[in-house]
Amino acid sequence: MFNNNLLNLKQRISNAYHQLRKTNILANFFNLGSIQISNILLLLLTIRLITGVVGIEEFGIVMFANRVAQFAGIAINFGTNQSAVRDTASNLDNPQQLASVFYNTIWIRALVFIATLTLLLCLHNAGIPYYNTILMAMPIVLAEVFNPLCFFIGIEKLKVFNVYNLIFNAIAVLALVCFIKGPADANWINFILGAGNVITYVGLLIYLLRLYKLSFRLPVRNEIMVLLKANFHLTVNNVSVNLQQSVIVFALANWGSAYILGAYTLCDRVIGQCRNLLITLSNAIYPNAVHAYNADKAHWHTYRRKTKYLLAGAFFVAAILLFALADFIICPILSNQPNPTAVLFLRIMAFVPLVSAFNVLNVLDQLLKNNTVYIFRIATILLVLALALAFMVVLTKNQLLIGAFTLIIELAALLMYEYCIKKPALQDA
Repeated sequence: MFNNNLLNLKQRISNAYHQLRKTNILANFFNLGSIQISNILLLLLTIRLITGVVGIEEFGIVMFANRVAQFAGIAINFGTNQSAVRDTASNLDNPQQLASVFYNTIWIRALVFIATLTLLLCLHNAGIPYYNTILMAMPIVLAEVFNPLCFFIGIEKLKVFNVYNLIFNAIAVLALVCFIKGPADANWINFILGAGNVITYVGLLIYLLRLYKLSFRLPVRNEIMVLLKANFHLTVNNVSVNLQQSVIVFALANWGSAYILGAYTLCDRVIGQCRNLLITLSNAIYPNAVHAYNADKAHWHTYRRKTKYLLAGAFFVAAILLFALADFIICPILSNQPNPTAVLFLRIMAFVPLVSAFNVLNVLDQLLKNNTVYIFRIATILLVLALALAFMVVLTKNQLLIGAFTLIIELAALLMYEYCIKKPALQDA
């Protein structure tokens, strides 16, 4: 009996593996996963180099500017990191329409970038904290104009992207070693990292243009307006999600101490990479999920539930490891000096990816259903909650609440997405 059960289990695992092999999910995951692994290793090395040279407090200021640049990059992307995946995958056999997707994506990003840069220059005398550091981070924002990851996910050919990404990230780290010699050079950190991404992404765009022989196209007003309207809710959601995570950093930079800002951003970078692993999995299954959902919605719902709990189990183990090894991760891995505040933050924030793991398939489910209005409403509620909570925790200077900020927001997001998914069943009952 036991042997029969074992054989049945082996057969089920083998069948599941062969079904995955028929799709590009495994290839996508391993390629995107290798990108994230290389990025995580390089990130750890980069953090150690920066904190060792400029110190944790200056590192916090650099990461604040980096967050501002990432926030601007989300607006510049204008939801195309999601919509372009779908549109690219749907038009691989239509070169003319594929060219339209490609150039409309680049043009809309470029237009928003020009508007963003103009606004930043106009705010020169507005008393923005660390303005010069933010201005030097603009190459990170420009890189988002050329970021071709959505196209490579759509065509499901990520090996070239992986290699380019790894090589140029390594070169950027070497540039930091060569040019960053002390705290006075801190403003150049984001500039170097952003410039490396710009060069990488432009090279990859040229590769795509040659591969698919896409002829140059000027922006078509009607097409741009349609894309602006279609992606509005996605953009607001993405901006809101980023701001939910960033508002505490912005608040600490304005009203907190450099010491707390440095400790928080140090841990935030670690947790951010865990989130990126979840995004990696979501991106890996996205193209096939579109086809699976359209073909058999019942199967998609079953798959979503099973995958959610599988991910949660894996990230629960990761959370326990992060919690237990927090002292070692902070020092000596990320810093050459012990930092009890950073250790406290990391132990609390270790459970953020676990909550996110429960929710990542819920978000994808709403995207597949095109429930952008629900996504927009949830994003708006979470943004209001994040703003109020950030003000409260910075005002009270409670370190436990500061560390728990992101965890509270993620829990609220999970509850609202679960409600949206179960809402039709509740209405039917």
